[in-house]
Amino acid sequence: MGAEYNAVAGGVTPQPPPLFSGIPSAEYQRIYSVARKREFARGERLFIEGDAVEHVVLLTAGFAKVTQLGTSGSQVILRFGTPGDVLGVDNLFSGGVHCRTAEAFRVCEALVWDARSFKNLVDRWPVLNLNMARLAEEELFELEERFREVATERVAPRVARQLLRLMEKIGHSVGGEIEVCLSREELAQMTGTTLFTVSRLLSAWELRGIVRPRREGVTICDVPPLRSLSE
Repeated sequence: MGAEYNAVAGGVTPQPPPLFSGIPSAEYQRIYSVARKREFARGERLFIEGDAVEHVVLLTAGFAKVTQLGTSGSQVILRFGTPGDVLGVDNLFSGGVHCRTAEAFRVCEALVWDARSFKNLVDRWPVLNLNMARLAEEELFELEERFREVATERVAPRVARQLLRLMEKIGHSVGGEIEVCLSREELAQMTGTTLFTVSRLLSAWELRGIVRPRREGVTICDVPPLRSLSE
């Protein structure tokens, strides 16, 4: 499940995020020294769709919601950034304009590089290009999987499956249960369905003791039957 990432411990990062995999540990401090520490309040935008790419953000604590607007103005949640994720790099080298918006889902702590400094890092360590390609491929795979679910599966299995994904990514244990702090509307946005349908499903699952919906979240009470619903 989601865990905070200690980005700088004693000035050196012992376990670098995936983007910096393959870079000698002696170089970590140099990389982080050109970044600045930032805290983003809940709801604060890290960057906005359509704006020029001016900085790259490494999350060290908290979660960020990455969204995109449809032609009708409706919002779609593409994914959640978690500690260790690097945001804003997608369009740094292609067009230089953000195609997504990132917003602090909870209070976020981050390291922030300006775009020019980050490009210099990539020039110095070409392995960053390979790491960015691999991370983009992983994100694309999840998006493809979710698109396939929307196109071919009934609503109930895909809502259950998305809850399981969120449980692993942003869930936290409370008294033997797992809380996922996501509203029903946000869950509907992630699964290509309506608020009414998600509310109806969660109410039915609550009667079976599988989940307990709250105003701004869902408590998962019994994981095995939720997994069965996802199948």
